[in-house]
Amino acid sequence: RELAGTDSFRRVQAGLGFVPQGRQIFASLSVEDNIRTGLETAKVKRIEEWVYTTFPILKEFRHRKGGNLSGGQQQQLAIARALVSGPQVLLLDEPTEGIQPSIIKDIARTLNELKAMRDLTIIVSEQVLSFTMAIADRIMVIESGAIVRDEPRATVDEATVAKYLSV
Repeated sequence: RELAGTDSFRRVQAGLGFVPQGRQIFASLSVEDNIRTGLETAKVKRIEEWVYTTFPILKEFRHRKGGNLSGGQQQQLAIARALVSGPQVLLLDEPTEGIQPSIIKDIARTLNELKAMRDLTIIVSEQVLSFTMAIADRIMVIESGAIVRDEPRATVDEATVAKYLSV
């Protein structure tokens, strides 16, 4: 179903969760209040325990202001905020931007767990090939607005795809 041009709250109601590039958390709100902003269209209007089980650092820092978190912690917060609305599809735009490699691996592991646990489709726009290969079922390469490669991860030639990522 085409969602372009619809209000953001209608996209969320339609089952789309979105984590924008740069995360766009509310720096002056607590972690808990940031997550609550994702509950506006949710059926359950409270933060369920699975959120804190999935992202334990957010439970530990739930009273800390979002702006005082590291980049990786902010990314986890942005993902949690998107997930509490109960999306069927989670769209992540450049989720590894500004995050240290060890946290990137943690986020990849968490996304794989979420796919399995929550029957969730995840679409990622990403330039870090190792991250993409760790989470993807299918790889699509877009160049100048056109899809130039589209194949299952198992058949991807990483060296060929990496050529598209070089500047």
